Amino acid sequence: GIILVAINPYKQLPIYGDAIIHAYSGQNMGDMDPHIFAVAEEAYKQMARNNKNQSIIVSGESGAGKTVSARYTMRYFATVSKSSSNAHVEDKVLASNPITEAVGNAKTTRNDNSSRFGKYTEISFDQSYQIIGANMRTYLLEKSRVVFQVENERNYHIFYQLCASAMQPEYEHLKLGRSQENNPL
Repeated sequence: GIILVAINPYKQLPIYGDAIIHAYSGQNMGDMDPHIFAVAEEAYKQMARNNKNQSIIVSGESGAGKTVSARYTMRYFATVSKSSSNAHVEDKVLASNPITEAVGNAKTTRNDNSSRFGKYTEISFDQSYQIIGANMRTYLLEKSRVVFQVENERNYHIFYQLCASAMQPEYEHLKLGRSQENNPL
């Protein structure tokens, strides 16, 4: 299959706007510079042409920009499919499970909000190839973090959030104490 190596520049670049989406829409792979939108366009065209499911695997180290790349891909699909749900469908999909984010994200030495789990996002299209919904499944990968953290790293955010709320009446029965972290999220 097609492989795209992307590097997180750790700053916003003007290469992900609607004008760029429209520039890649309908283009053949290789006609333009390598880009996450070129990969998304190829998957979208193959789905429409062959009426078969397509997969895009986004992989990389902590802080590499996997979540952002997935967001750009979903925005591309929402824009080119002219979905009625185009009003930031990627935000709706990625924000659909904030509990999972709190339970599965932690501070690492490379990223203050690093996902410590895998995500599988399935986007559903209708016969007109417009987005009609999405499902996100998560897979906890780093169970050892619950009992041990490397120096300058933290446990999952949920533990600090619960400790910060320890004095709230609804949490008194949990008998939570203060976290050892001075700066909880």
